[in-house]
Formats: sequence, C-alpha cells, structure tokens
Amino acid sequence: SGPVTERDLLHLWKLVEEKDGGPAWVQMMDRSTPTMSYQAWRRDPESGPPQYRSRTVFEDASPELVRDFFWDDEYRLKWDDMLIYASTLEECDLTGAMMVHWVRKFPFFCSDREYVIGRRIWDAGQVYYCVTKGVPCPSMPRHNKPKRVDLYYSSWCIRAVKSRKDGQLTSCEVLLFHHEDMGIPWEIAKLGVRQGMWGAVKKFDPGLRTYQKERDSGVPLSRCACAAKINTKITADYLSSLENTTSDLLETENQDTSDKPAGRNIPKLLIVGGAIALACTLDQGLLTKAVIFGVARRFAKMGRRL
Repeated sequence: SGPVTERDLLHLWKLVEEKDGGPAWVQMMDRSTPTMSYQAWRRDPESGPPQYRSRTVFEDASPELVRDFFWDDEYRLKWDDMLIYASTLEECDLTGAMMVHWVRKFPFFCSDREYVIGRRIWDAGQVYYCVTKGVPCPSMPRHNKPKRVDLYYSSWCIRAVKSRKDGQLTSCEVLLFHHEDMGIPWEIAKLGVRQGMWGAVKKFDPGLRTYQKERDSGVPLSRCACAAKINTKITADYLSSLENTTSDLLETENQDTSDKPAGRNIPKLLIVGGAIALACTLDQGLLTKAVIFGVARRFAKMGRRL
C-alpha cells in the first residue's frame, strides 16, 4: 500500500507494451552521440497536458547503475540545473517506496514550482519499472510561491539491450513516459520542449559517466541510491495476471470519476507519457525574447495565470 501501488505498476507496464489504449505517438526527435542514442515522441490527449515518450540507450552501462543515477536526488542536484531543492519526506525500508519534495527553478517569466512526489521501483528480473508521480500530502501546506504542481507523472522502464557496437547485452535502454500540468499554457510548454529537448537530454550522458566514475572510486551511496536498491520482486507472468485481475476495477473507477470536471482528472486508463522531464527543458536560454513576446501575444486572451 501507499501512494504508489500495483495499479501504477500496471499502468506503466501497459505504456511500455503499448497496451494503454492511447492515441498514436508522433516522433519528434532522433539524435545520437558516440555513447548514447535518443528518440522522442509526443501525443496530445483529448484532455490534459501533452504526453511524451522517449527511448534512450546508454552504451556500456548497466541497468542498476542507470536506475540509481535517475533515483539519486543528491547527485541530481549536481547535474540537473533546474532542481534547486530536494528532500526525503517518507521512506519504506521494506519496499523502498519514497515520498520526496522537490523545488524546480523555472524561467524568468513565472515563479518556481514545487512537487510532492511518490515513487517506487519493481524488479521483474533486472527489468526495472520505476514509477514517480505527484501525490497529495496534507502535512505539506501550500504557499503562493513556489506554486505546487499536482498533476505530474514521470516513469521509466530500465533494462539491458544489445550494444550497437558488438551486439552484446552491455547497453541500457530507458523508456521514459512523462506529463505534467505546470500551470503554463500547454502550447507554450510544447514550444519549450521542442526548442530545448536535445540540450537537456545531452546532460544525461556526461552526468551518468561522472556518476559511474564516482561509484567505481568507492564514494558512499546516498540515501536515495540506497533506497533504489530496495525493489519489489515480480515476474512477467505476475504482470500479465495483474492486468487480468484489475481490469474490472479500473473500469468501475473510470465510471465513478466520469462526472468530475474535465481537465482536472487523469484521462481514462491514465493515458500519460513523456520524453524527458519536462521541467528540465524550460530554460531561460530556450525561448528568445522574440519568441516569448510572440507567444505571449498569441495566448494573452487565454486567461491562464502563470
């Protein structure tokens, strides 16, 4: 039990297996470096923010190292220049589940954003399903600044794949699904992603290589990296059985929530996705003054408050 449950695991598995029932993905990027390849897609649901999906392959990297790298908030503060604060609110020694508090720096034309994130990892035979999502936290009072982001989903499937160099299972694939509602008009958010995606993604590989060197040198593990090693063990058959046993429950809950206001709920079957952590892409250098004012004029009458 807890804020992240097996239903979240099932949803991520459906996204990975392309069984979520969502609209088709439209490819928006295909780039590579000598040690990393990257592909990204986007889709726009009928309601809710844009959804992103990406596939990143790191050469000469193990799934365990990449899992720890993305989970390690202490190290993320060094390479993610948008993350300005991170703390652990709760953690479970049995499952490794955590609740964390983040504050992210946003562009100059809007205030910083804060997140209360629940997260947990399942291990299906060295295929790691890593779920992170926004969760309620009554003990954390809201403030005008930084503004809290409630609708947040960013989850990975991490597994070994064949290297493009020699065909051996020495590379690591990360399938990332992401969406969030930051209180910024979605067309502006899409513009920021389109302009800044590759610049943000390029930081992953050098950050990972430095992290690998530090680990090899015997640097003590951070609290979050230790938690990343506590996983719930499952099998592929278990995931299939979970799909069958929860389908009726999901259908019932979709009916129960169908009368709630549009745009405030996660769409049916939680159609979400991501190519990158969207907040990492919006940087002062991504939107020129001309673009900012041009887009601002376009959306001046939308009535949204930044």
